[in-house]
Amino acid sequence: MKTNVKNELIKRKFFRRLQEAEGLADSTIDCINRAIVLFEDFTKNADYAKLNPDKAIAFKKWLEKQSLSVSTRHGHLRSLVKFFAWLSGEPGYKSKISLDTVAYLKLSRKDEQIANQYTMHDFPAVEYVRKIADSIEINNEIDLRDRAMIAFAVLSGIRIKALATLTLGCFNEETLLINQNPRQGVETKFAKHILTTLFVFDKKLLEYVIEWVKHLRSKGFGSQAPLFPRAKAEHGENSLTFTTAQEVVPIFWKSTGRIRDVFKRRAEEANLPYFSPHTFRSTAIDSALKSCKNGAEIKAVSQNVGHEHVATTLQSYANYDPMTLSGMIKRLNYGKTETNDKQDNP
Repeated sequence: MKTNVKNELIKRKFFRRLQEAEGLADSTIDCINRAIVLFEDFTKNADYAKLNPDKAIAFKKWLEKQSLSVSTRHGHLRSLVKFFAWLSGEPGYKSKISLDTVAYLKLSRKDEQIANQYTMHDFPAVEYVRKIADSIEINNEIDLRDRAMIAFAVLSGIRIKALATLTLGCFNEETLLINQNPRQGVETKFAKHILTTLFVFDKKLLEYVIEWVKHLRSKGFGSQAPLFPRAKAEHGENSLTFTTAQEVVPIFWKSTGRIRDVFKRRAEEANLPYFSPHTFRSTAIDSALKSCKNGAEIKAVSQNVGHEHVATTLQSYANYDPMTLSGMIKRLNYGKTETNDKQDNP
């Protein structure tokens, strides 16, 4: 398929705006680009200025035949709406693309409702995390690190990117405060500065974390060293193979994939099902919310995990499966006091 130079130039201008003016992350821009590429495939790289209601409707029908979920199609169309809405205000496109035409790049209300429905995600209980941590037989530094990292993930509710880039100096073992500071290299969502205090759901898990931090400090690791460093690569006798690592070195992980591998391997060794590190965030938030007695405490939990609005916490994490929800509703007091209950039932 022949490249459309005009399309490429205007698209480059759009991506520059997204990055420099709106400050979007590369991963977000990549998602938008994938949607535009799909549209280009459908139109065979036709000029963007040729968008019209009939073409928009035809594209939606074509997209539906690509075996994509409703939520995925919804995401692609939202990206295209953003692109063409911007394009409608650019010189050379103003008279050719109207916002009314762009409006055709939307799902039906029914499909939008389906796409925006919350999907229940399974996540482990704190007891599950404790079982994995306790199952790790400590023979070397790698065992110590893995046990502490698994415990830290559930006690902090931290995202995996931040976990991989957190420095030793960002954690205070006395106050249990985690300073997720992007200026210190911590990769948080939207580069947000987050102050998080560990949730002490389990004292033994906390002991594993503190033990690891003290070990690193005694080893001479400085404040800029990773809190959970990579393993030292050791060559075998023939220098072509690698032996099992026994210790860590003050080097950050190259990707989060290796951390996921650690969680998966440790779950398998404990004969337990695998839960991704991100589900531990759900465990932390769910467990913390269940301990809340009032709105102020709910707000504290929300702020502790880096949410700007309590609604984000409640909408994304305070959703219950039907059985749990039914049990909670049945246990509601409905305004009765213990005294009234005794009077009603002498």
